[in-house]
Amino acid sequence: MTMFLMLLQGGLGAIGQFLPIILIFAVFYFLLLRPQQKRQRELQQTISQLKTGDRIVTTGGVIGTITSIRDTSFLIRSADKSILEIARSAVAGVDEEKK
Repeated sequence: MTMFLMLLQGGLGAIGQFLPIILIFAVFYFLLLRPQQKRQRELQQTISQLKTGDRIVTTGGVIGTITSIRDTSFLIRSADKSILEIARSAVAGVDEEKK
């Protein structure tokens, strides 16, 4: 314990001064960045597996059913006769709620 305190007081030199900053960046990475990257990968996988007839929610909050799939977009039906073309990046997730 005494050796540890001596190292913290000045035995580590320049590394001892930067150690708290390094630890803050490490905690920031593991608590914020890694989970966000994981969610992003899961969303990209979900978007790539969408098919005609799936109910989706867009980032704007529009809920609709996919009627057609294009290379970079989807055609969705949000009401009886309204068909919208949305970009793949605008999909926030799959609507799991059943009527």
